[in-house]
Amino acid sequence: MEITDVRVFPVEEEKLKAFVSIIIDDCFVVSDIKIISGSNGLFISMPSKKRKNGTFRDIAHPLNNETRKKIEDRVLARYREVLAGGEGGAHVADAAGEVSGADTGSPERHGDFPDEKTPA
Repeated sequence: MEITDVRVFPVEEEKLKAFVSIIIDDCFVVSDIKIISGSNGLFISMPSKKRKNGTFRDIAHPLNNETRKKIEDRVLARYREVLAGGEGGAHVADAAGEVSGADTGSPERHGDFPDEKTPA
C-alpha cells in the first residue's frame, strides 16, 4: 500500500486542526480524516459515523498499528508542510469542512476529488 496523495485543509478550531483526504495507490480515496490536537500532541482521527445511540464508529480505518502509523506519519508530515507554507493554494476550512480562500482550482469542500462520486 502506498499513500500517493495527501490533501490537507486546515481549520481554525481549538482542538480540530485540519480535515485530510488521502489517496491510496492512485485508486482509492479516504476522506474526512481529522487532525486533532490532544494532550499528547497531534493525532489523526479516522472518518466516523454517529450511531443512533450517540456513539461514533469508524467507517474506514487501518487494520493494524503499522498501517495506522504509516498513515499518521504521512498525514502529519504533510500538515506541517502546509503550515510552513511549503505549498501554495492551501485553504482554510471551517468545522463543517467548508473551504474559504483563493480559488486555485481546488475542490469546494474538503475531501472532494475530481473522480469522486457524490450521492444525490
